[in-house]
Amino acid sequence: MADIYRAIADPTRRTILDELCERDDQTLFEICARLTNKHNLGLSRQAVSQHLETLESAGLVRSRKEGRFKFHQIDPTPLKEITARWPRNAAQSSPGTSNATNRQSTETEEPS
Repeated sequence: MADIYRAIADPTRRTILDELCERDDQTLFEICARLTNKHNLGLSRQAVSQHLETLESAGLVRSRKEGRFKFHQIDPTPLKEITARWPRNAAQSSPGTSNATNRQSTETEEPS
């Protein structure tokens, strides 16, 4: 799971994931063009390729080869595992719930 956090810690990799969410199944060339034209990120193909390798090793991106082209797809499965892990207890410790609970317990503890 540490690979996932390391992968999404970088803003460029998050931008690549955003682009793959917007339009899945892109080649390296297409991703580079979108990063340059849409986000003004002048990254080399090698740099984007390394970011994609990091995302692939974290399981967030899958790729397939077709002839000379390699297409990249987002795989949200690892992110679903993260979001499924903590929400179970989040409702119990959310600020609104805890404040209401604290207020209620304070009200019952005060002498009348």
